[in-house]
Amino acid sequence: MIPLEPTPIHVPDQVLDDLRVRLDLTRPPIEEDDDWSYGVPRGYLGELVTYWRQEYDWRRAEAAINAYEHYRVSVDGVPVHFMRRAGVGPRPVPLILTHGWPWTFWHWSKVVDPLADPASFGGDPEDAFDVIVPSLPGFGFSGPLTGRHDLNFWKVADLWHRLMTDVLGHPRYAAGGCDIGALVCGQLGHRYADELYGIHIGSGQKLTLFNGDRAWDLAQGAPIPEGAPDAVRERILALDRRFAVHLAAHMLDCGTLAHALSDSPAGLLAWLLERWASWSDNGGDVETVFDRDDLITHAMIYWVNNAVGASMRYYANANRDPWTPSHDRRPVVEAPTGITFVGHENPPGVTTDGRVRSFLDGDRAGWYNHVNLTAHDRGGHFIPWEIPDAWVDDLRRTFRDRR
Repeated sequence: MIPLEPTPIHVPDQVLDDLRVRLDLTRPPIEEDDDWSYGVPRGYLGELVTYWRQEYDWRRAEAAINAYEHYRVSVDGVPVHFMRRAGVGPRPVPLILTHGWPWTFWHWSKVVDPLADPASFGGDPEDAFDVIVPSLPGFGFSGPLTGRHDLNFWKVADLWHRLMTDVLGHPRYAAGGCDIGALVCGQLGHRYADELYGIHIGSGQKLTLFNGDRAWDLAQGAPIPEGAPDAVRERILALDRRFAVHLAAHMLDCGTLAHALSDSPAGLLAWLLERWASWSDNGGDVETVFDRDDLITHAMIYWVNNAVGASMRYYANANRDPWTPSHDRRPVVEAPTGITFVGHENPPGVTTDGRVRSFLDGDRAGWYNHVNLTAHDRGGHFIPWEIPDAWVDDLRRTFRDRR
């Protein structure tokens, strides 16, 4: 039993009324681009905004979200919302799942039930988890933040540890995450390894990812190697195009951008949509991964509590207050670590068949006490949403002998 009273999600009618007015007053740009070469096309965004105004039903989405238990707590003065699905099995292990940007807690919704109740999905009840899915502070329903503008991934790890141990009373727990959530898990596995069963993450980045004067530049100013094969060169440029604007804007000028995105729901949707489209493995059609209701529901979770400004600060804050180690032992992340790799994020010149070997030969493998490395051809940045069955299998394998 969780020692708290559930608090279902409910967005006030006046927030929805204000949204309808803003959608009605949307003013698109004059330029009529019919492809994505300049960014989100006016025509496609217009279709989504019209659907949002005329057909989308937030109350229906809210009811689906409220099929799970929701709680709001304060951890060290920071408001935290989390969703919970109780484990069904003889010994459910507490598991906290952390999202990233532009994720919401709802990106975990496809894996929550099979993780909590594996027997209902053809699995072994011995693999059951008691699943806790928080919204990062400042995101979605974990807010609004007042008086805390310094949060980053390693500070959230401290909050999550307090949440799981002090608030929820779990002396030991498991953690999973992707994007920012993977860094949160990495910090948990670094600082609190003795109180974790382990972590399961996507990508396996260094915890120093956002440290340094040019952290907003994936290449850190390095040129493309001379003589690189054409395919490798194209892949390097593709990754630059995918992340350059995102990292630079969020790290260097997120406050300016927040004014526009907090005022215009169409603008917010466009900024989120570009990342959902370019970062997911969708073959050129984002709606093969996120249908229109999905796209707007995730955007709504950013909109209804005016959360986008606080969410973007995570990048700047991780750079301004850089990660420093809590100990000098090796590996840096001592907790047993499983990692899921996906084809849409393969590095330049690396195939899925060679992805694990590439990781082991690189400079990131030594950071982790890795016990379960798996690469998949399919899947993009939103792994538990895009390939939920594979994520569930990978995560179960990481923890199966560590309960």
